[in-house]
Amino acid sequence: MFSSLLTPLQRVLHSGRPSHEPSMDELVKQSIAIVEQRKKAAVPWVPDEPHDQPYYRWVDGGWQATKPGVDSSGAAGEPKPAAPGRLALYSWNIDFMLSYGDSRMLAAIRHLEELCSAQASEIPIVIFFSECLESDLKVITSDSYVRESFHVTDLNRQYWQSGHYGTTTLVDKRLAIQACFRIHYSKTRMERDGLFVDLSLGTTQPQKPQQKPLRLCNTHLESLALDPLFRPPQLALCARHMHSPDVHASILAGDLNAIQDFDKHLHSDNELKDAYLEMGGSEDDAEAGHTWGQQAATAQRERFGTCRMDKVLFCGKVTCQSFERFGVDVQIQNEREREDIVRLGFDKPWITDHLGVKAVFSVDAE
Repeated sequence: MFSSLLTPLQRVLHSGRPSHEPSMDELVKQSIAIVEQRKKAAVPWVPDEPHDQPYYRWVDGGWQATKPGVDSSGAAGEPKPAAPGRLALYSWNIDFMLSYGDSRMLAAIRHLEELCSAQASEIPIVIFFSECLESDLKVITSDSYVRESFHVTDLNRQYWQSGHYGTTTLVDKRLAIQACFRIHYSKTRMERDGLFVDLSLGTTQPQKPQQKPLRLCNTHLESLALDPLFRPPQLALCARHMHSPDVHASILAGDLNAIQDFDKHLHSDNELKDAYLEMGGSEDDAEAGHTWGQQAATAQRERFGTCRMDKVLFCGKVTCQSFERFGVDVQIQNEREREDIVRLGFDKPWITDHLGVKAVFSVDAE
């Protein structure tokens, strides 16, 4: 979700300190101009169809484009890929409207590094980010922790539906990527897509069929309560690929913009399970379940309240072992930057208006 429930056409990034204190209206106007300017005139993909893309490995001091399915286990410093018995998935929307995007993304990475370091070392990690700008990708791919620990799906905005913002996924180097593709939604006003990564669960054995992969989907569904509704067809399209007979199981996560009553049953409409609900969470428990609004600007929180926008959905032969939120009260540290963000109407200089969601899964046998 975007701050104050606005579309991405109403957002803008300020990389430095403005010459005067901007108003929210000024941020909206600047954002509209930027997104319109960066709209892609032509694209190589067919809407609603998978479009393959490479992923990138840090090799010999640079990010190397790699075709999914290629064995990279011989690269210096890389662990030999293994089939995951368990997986920890983190998903976080980092608000890109606010000033000081580099500082905020860097704080997000440091927080995630701390969380990942505290969990069991044998569990591989995947991180979903949404609302990224190209400058966020530069921060992510320049970070030593990311370079040492993950493969990444994006170095720039080339494969995004939008010419301005999008999603990106970080995959633990201990995992083998079998496929990487995006499905760019035809039904979208806001240039949304789904980013899919298939993880290998094993190699072909003599006289046995190849093990089906674990499919992951990072998506940011349509914002706002507008007609016609676009979140239902977007999630239905993702679910169709999640239920493919060619995959062992599927997990989807992201900012699903669940702000209307029908959003509460979109998962069951598509024969998906909701990790939060499966672990005993209640749809009406704002204190335990909501992920947006607690760290929004005060006026936005008073106007819209809080809600459970961010979710983890799954199907197939996986079991959700735990679910939790993270990212509470993470703030930028530079004093001048803190003051500027608070002046925009925030209680504290939080790095984003969303809490993140984390789920740990075990992979069941065939």
